[in-house]
Amino acid sequence: MTATLIITQVLTGVVGGLVYVLLALGLTLIFGLMRVVNFAHGAFYMLGAYTAVVVVGFTHTFWVGLILVPVVVGVAGLAVERSLIRPLYARSDYDSLLLTFGLSFVMVELVKLVFGKLGQPFSAPPALADTLAVGGVTFPKYLAFMGFVAIVTVVALWLFLQRTDLGLTIRAGTQDSIMVRALGVNFDRTRAIVFAVGIALAGLAGVLNAPFAGVNPDMGVQILIFAFVTVVVGGLGSYWGAVGGGLLIGVVYSLTSLLFPQLAQVAVFSMMALVLLLRPAGLLGATT
Repeated sequence: MTATLIITQVLTGVVGGLVYVLLALGLTLIFGLMRVVNFAHGAFYMLGAYTAVVVVGFTHTFWVGLILVPVVVGVAGLAVERSLIRPLYARSDYDSLLLTFGLSFVMVELVKLVFGKLGQPFSAPPALADTLAVGGVTFPKYLAFMGFVAIVTVVALWLFLQRTDLGLTIRAGTQDSIMVRALGVNFDRTRAIVFAVGIALAGLAGVLNAPFAGVNPDMGVQILIFAFVTVVVGGLGSYWGAVGGGLLIGVVYSLTSLLFPQLAQVAVFSMMALVLLLRPAGLLGATT
């Protein structure tokens, strides 16, 4: 056990945590505006990875997949919102929860039917296949690239929500949707855009994490659980809470995997339980 190894593991945890952040921000946006608990989020993450396999297989270029996959998955999310979720807005919240829960199983089984139950090979681009060496610490270039793209996405999304008219409408809608409707805003269109953006974030996380975590039909199950834990720890509805929660969970999971591998998941859920006991609203959640 050396300081270099611990630093490398912490950096790996930060990058893994940023993947949780992308998923958690999508969940937070969707729930905040639409009050939909999207249990299909992990399936869309998986769909992003498989879409990347198809796109890169045709184009032989990872960079085209990185740009195209979030768009394709976001459009798929838009279609789901318009055809399946929108008719349920006037009904109980449990209806949309059950629908997305069932949709996740349908998506996984369809992927297994098309691609088989075994995983698909997917490698990092050759330009990012080696390592960086900084101050005696070596770190995979691809993981550094993942972290950079995730950080840029988090900052860009925050600027979008803070500095644009649509972002202002989204933030207002999470506080008082009735007043937003009274002001003449096309709220159905706003909800559709938010759902598409949230799903696009899941697709981006899928294509980014595919070379590192592998591509298989069940890849969205555990990461969805960690994304929900991120939301709970950071605070439901808190943007920077999701960011802080994801980074904390990523580092805790990574370090525990190094020191006590058999307790890695236990440590994450124990931390969530501790946060709920001491601060039920989450680390950065609003308290009443």
